[in-house]
Amino acid sequence: MGLCARAVFATAFLALPAAGIAGTGELPRKVIAMASTEHGSEACRTAGAWLDPATGTRLPAEPLMASLAKRRIVLLGESHDNIEHHRWQLHTLAGLHAHQSRLAVGFEMFPRAVQPALDAWSKGESSEGDFLAASRWREVWGYDSGLYLPLLHFVRQSRLPMFALNVDRELVARVGQEGWEAIPRSAREGISDPAPATDAYRRSLAEVYALKRKGRPEGSLPLEGDDRPHGDETGDGPDLAAILESDDFGRFVEAQLTWDRAMAEALFEARSENPEALVVGILGRGHIQYGYGVPHQLADLGEENVAVLLPAETGAACQALEPGVADAVFLVASDESSEGEPAKPRLGIMIEQAEDGIRVLKVFEGSVAEAAGLTSGDIILNAATFPVARTSELIEIVQRQAPGTWLPLDVRRGNETRRFVAEFPSRFE
Repeated sequence: MGLCARAVFATAFLALPAAGIAGTGELPRKVIAMASTEHGSEACRTAGAWLDPATGTRLPAEPLMASLAKRRIVLLGESHDNIEHHRWQLHTLAGLHAHQSRLAVGFEMFPRAVQPALDAWSKGESSEGDFLAASRWREVWGYDSGLYLPLLHFVRQSRLPMFALNVDRELVARVGQEGWEAIPRSAREGISDPAPATDAYRRSLAEVYALKRKGRPEGSLPLEGDDRPHGDETGDGPDLAAILESDDFGRFVEAQLTWDRAMAEALFEARSENPEALVVGILGRGHIQYGYGVPHQLADLGEENVAVLLPAETGAACQALEPGVADAVFLVASDESSEGEPAKPRLGIMIEQAEDGIRVLKVFEGSVAEAAGLTSGDIILNAATFPVARTSELIEIVQRQAPGTWLPLDVRRGNETRRFVAEFPSRFE
């Protein structure tokens, strides 16, 4: 199954039209002059090319990489569970390294508390297993480590300094519940007051907030950094206006700004400590597209020499690119045309982490979970006889299921503990 809402206050994003240009907003004249005349639908057909989103024309890779290597900070966005995005990040990181050997690489996937594990890994002092354990990968991030290991091994083999961009999720969750001003300075992990969100950013987050409240199946609700389009499902008109004025939404925005500010400060600090290096950030695209999140906070800190790079799927997604979404985008295979990427098993539930297990928030019609007899309010205690104390643990077990397999789930309903069996179909769609 795809991923689901993994925390009490998981933040989501959508790619939405807006004004404003990411980074400096302009590519060097030399790169623009060498751009291909091929544009529009023709340029969007084939993976493996760079595009200027402002014009839809193809860009030559070599001068583009050379110019990007002269920036102070380059941000590489992603949808966390898309393997094509991670392949592109590795490709781009290697290209930048070819032009600038002094790189420092920051990762959203790690909170600051595990920085010693990152130092040991980049110096070659720990094994892969030890690193994943010491960095609390399953607990903190939860996505398949195989998606990120090629990037992490490149950093290690090149002996590049790497650093954590993130903060403890509990801080962000607390801001979402209480608001930024209610958090004592001693509990803010050293984060300074974020710059206010722009009106365009607030509106894009309001679209996301409407989607979050409406509820979507496990695997469909985008998490932080995601950008899957959802058409008209996000809500419009009076509902959106009401959301923009609500106190709960205000705290939602403050939680997002906490994330953005924390990562911007980590990038800014890395640049200050490595003035001769190019600082590269690996993070969710929702934090950087249109210059809304991290780039906006970096500008507030005084750093505007920032480039935003994004992957874009071929076809319709490419043709729908907005001019200000990034400084440049790289075309990758669309989900429909990707080869060798099997569909994932899906339970069909929305979940959140509870004190003593995983709480089912919603069961979707026609899903494996509905057929098994799960209902909202159930607390999942064990999956395949393994205790699941965190949502990431349940996600990992579900994603290991093969077509046609049965997954036993021990569930507490009220004062009674019962076993349900999720029977997966013989073919995943």
